[in-house]
Amino acid sequence: MIGADAIIKCLEAEGVTTVFGYPGVAICPFYNSILESDIRTILIRTEQNAAHAASGVSRMTGKPGVCAVTSGPGATNVITGIATAFADSIPLICITGQVNSELLGSDVFQEADITGAVESFVKYSYLVRNAEDIPRIFKEAFHIANTGRKGPVLIDIPIDIQNAPVSRFKYPEEVSLRTYKPTVKGHAVQIKKVIKELEKAKRPLICAGGGVILSDAQGELAEFAERHNIPVVSTMMGKGVLPTEHPMYYGMVGNNGDAFANRAMNESDLLIMVGARVADRAVNQPDLITKNKVLVHIDVDPAEIGKNAGPTIPLVGDAKHIFSDFEKEEFSCDFSEWIGILQGFRADMARKRNPDPAYVDPAEFISRLTDRMQEDAVYVADVGQNQIWSCGYAKVRKGRFLTSGGMGTMGYSIPAAMGAKVAMPDRQVVAVCGDGSFQMSMMELATMCQHDIPVKIVVLKNNYLGMVRQYQHFTYKDNYSVVDLSGSPDLEKLSAAYGIPFLRLENMEKCDETIEAFLKDDVSMLLECVIDPMDLV
Repeated sequence: MIGADAIIKCLEAEGVTTVFGYPGVAICPFYNSILESDIRTILIRTEQNAAHAASGVSRMTGKPGVCAVTSGPGATNVITGIATAFADSIPLICITGQVNSELLGSDVFQEADITGAVESFVKYSYLVRNAEDIPRIFKEAFHIANTGRKGPVLIDIPIDIQNAPVSRFKYPEEVSLRTYKPTVKGHAVQIKKVIKELEKAKRPLICAGGGVILSDAQGELAEFAERHNIPVVSTMMGKGVLPTEHPMYYGMVGNNGDAFANRAMNESDLLIMVGARVADRAVNQPDLITKNKVLVHIDVDPAEIGKNAGPTIPLVGDAKHIFSDFEKEEFSCDFSEWIGILQGFRADMARKRNPDPAYVDPAEFISRLTDRMQEDAVYVADVGQNQIWSCGYAKVRKGRFLTSGGMGTMGYSIPAAMGAKVAMPDRQVVAVCGDGSFQMSMMELATMCQHDIPVKIVVLKNNYLGMVRQYQHFTYKDNYSVVDLSGSPDLEKLSAAYGIPFLRLENMEKCDETIEAFLKDDVSMLLECVIDPMDLV
């Protein structure tokens, strides 16, 4: 056995079934050894998307997705995907090939200090110096990636280490890292303090972030909210933590959130922030969530608690454990008056639009699309105006809503949707993007065709970088700069080039029948929706 064989054995021991990547000489031993395995390899068309696709697998399975690329430009290209995962706490294992150990630091062909380059975007990184260490390193890497606050771990492996003999392979059964002991269970005293505040509160509100989904705590949160009649709002990454039409769900907060959700948060007297960073996109003015209210901040990462807003009650721990502990506490409460107030907010402050009937109304289209999608479907939103319309109007029932929140990475939706479909082949998967973000990942249509990954793609086409154009509209009085997408490809011809069925919707007249045709069969399809270039979110 050589080091490359040992890597494959480690992946098999962790239950990995798919690796996304792009080979090169420095990672060839790995890709040669994987031929002897049942692990599926998927050739992505650019390395950044290998990490995005692995992210899609991770978010659907709850286990680290895996990507493997070569040294130099292969490794540097994957950094954006790693940073995207890090910002949203998605567990990944990113394997990079590296030049021969004795050449490190010599500036030889395709050498890059990738462990140094990704330092601020990973939970941890390894440069493997001894092939005998491979089993220990991989066991630690998977443990670090998927415990505590989850995130990507990078393993850089020189080609000589991949080819070096391994005298004895034994995959460790346990991990013991002296300096890494994440807190999972909440402190009993702090839990009792939260319950006491709930008993005193008149207007409590739970604000759920992506951490609730990462800890698989949706069921526990729903049970707690339903039993005690406590309303819930979410951040963008928390969308889908409750079904969007659940009676206790009152929308998404933040700069581009629902006005009634933001007002609910401002007027609450007890705000329980769980699995959310209190970052600027969700809470533009942190002082507002501490003023005239009790703030409880629950997070598995102690560094996030108090970073942007000082909580009254800090509570470190995993959301699933903490909500289970809440349910063990006996208390009585009646928040029916507060619920009535919130229902009034929702009725009075609903989003109002006045779309041009000559075009597709993206808000109404997304609403109708998700009405007709399967109950457990996966909706993957890209970044830009399409993301904000998706957050505002996509309906989630028993499915998932995926997007790039913390980093806001354009081009995320198509590769992430491919990863989601690979992980859950029986689920319907739809990627929704703008014509700008589509062109950042359209090369992956080839990956979909080559590897038979039937993802449905919606392109909201307005011939602009819509979100930036909207910003320039308001900030620079329509003085537009570098946002015109003239020269974009004819999507019908592009689809034909890849052998993918194509549909175009130019207004709302045939919306329902077009959506029905789009969703009918489990095959890849591209639907172009022509929207008003001047539309605003």
